[in-house]
Amino acid sequence: MYQFNIYYLKFFTSLISVLCFFNIIYSYYFNLYLNIDSYVYTLLISLIPIVSIFFKSNEIKKISIYYKIQTVILGYFILPAIISLPYYLSIYNITFIDAYFEAISGFTSTGFTIFNNIKHLDESLIIWRSSSQWIGGLYFLFSILLLIEIFDDNLKKTLTNFLSFNTSEIFKQFSKILIFYIILTVVIFIIYNIFEFRSFISLNLALTVISSGGFLPTNNLSSILNNELKINLFSITMLISFFGLFFLYNLFLLKNKKLKSIQEDIYLLFYLLFTYSVFFIFFDKNLDFNYIFLAISSSVSNIGVSLEKTPQNLSFLFLLLIIIGGSFFSTSSGLRFIKIYSLVKFSINELISHSKPKNIFLNKLALGDENMNLHDFYKYFLTIIVFIFSLIILTSILSISNYNVEESFKLSILTLMNTVNSSMTGLNSFNFEEMNYFSKYSLIFFMIIGRVELLTVLILCKKFFFKN
Repeated sequence: MYQFNIYYLKFFTSLISVLCFFNIIYSYYFNLYLNIDSYVYTLLISLIPIVSIFFKSNEIKKISIYYKIQTVILGYFILPAIISLPYYLSIYNITFIDAYFEAISGFTSTGFTIFNNIKHLDESLIIWRSSSQWIGGLYFLFSILLLIEIFDDNLKKTLTNFLSFNTSEIFKQFSKILIFYIILTVVIFIIYNIFEFRSFISLNLALTVISSGGFLPTNNLSSILNNELKINLFSITMLISFFGLFFLYNLFLLKNKKLKSIQEDIYLLFYLLFTYSVFFIFFDKNLDFNYIFLAISSSVSNIGVSLEKTPQNLSFLFLLLIIIGGSFFSTSSGLRFIKIYSLVKFSINELISHSKPKNIFLNKLALGDENMNLHDFYKYFLTIIVFIFSLIILTSILSISNYNVEESFKLSILTLMNTVNSSMTGLNSFNFEEMNYFSKYSLIFFMIIGRVELLTVLILCKKFFFKN
């Protein structure tokens, strides 16, 4: 069992070492020598797990779901500890808890930051922040595949056109995800360059967008998106992390396939169009289209960034979109639209069946062929209960720490949904550096809880606290 931890986690430590090497080369090329030693030390430490490949190890046996969950959660604690080293060893005199907070925030693609002025950071550290999100987004996708057996069959079927769930093929599936993830990152980077973003800005934004992260290479987004074309382009690219990772792949290869291969993404498209319509038809006609378009795209993809002129009186609606989230197999967080939609349909059918008992109502989604299992709906409902319970706990903790209830409530939602604070939620001026240690530890814990599937926590608890 121990060997499985090593095999799984050392792949990501090897990616960290590659990014360390990239930052060292970048620092030498642009004469950024202030923090170069921190990347060298981090490179050496990240190479330690990789050395184990030269030692003979026993063959990995079949791993239980409980051990897989432990491995995933363990990675969310260990890998950010390595990522935090360049912050801690930098010239900026950052405490370890602040460095670890920044690393966890990046790795979980949340985007909370202890840096009040990004302009004071050297470019290599800014790239490191963005890279931590990129690795975290990839780790999240790999974790979904690793824990796929705890999800229902309907959600698994959205991936069967591209991935196989044969245990012997698992590393081949990881390779497919990695290749496609890199390709999308490069495509986004190229698109930004074509539309005259600075190469440095394009790189950081590409790493942020593909991972649904919230770190920006500047203090505010308006300094980057200085015209309507750039605002709309950025809004559209953010939707890449809202739809499924293989949506474009399946869409272009749809010639001989049924629509059910992109079933979830079709639902998401209608949901997105409906959301845009509600905002632009039923709300104030004076609202700027570009700002609202960006805010909606940022909310549904759980990225969370926005421009300063975004109206804060709509913050509740943006928070609602953040909670709903995006595709099952994407880097976005949230409860997932397909789960909420299925649960609502199931609930309505149950209510109607009591009023019209002679009628038969099938809990089957459009474009699908099979009726959904009742057990799946129980899991959806349980996920929502766990979210509400976690929200109450974290809000209470922050309230005890002398934050007002509204601020605590909003910050708790953003933490559990791994979404950055910004002007659209009224928390753009929140200072994480001045938070007490207890509050920071709480946010660290719940950022991880939000990133791992909430249901996995209950499964793990069941294993250890409800043994037969």
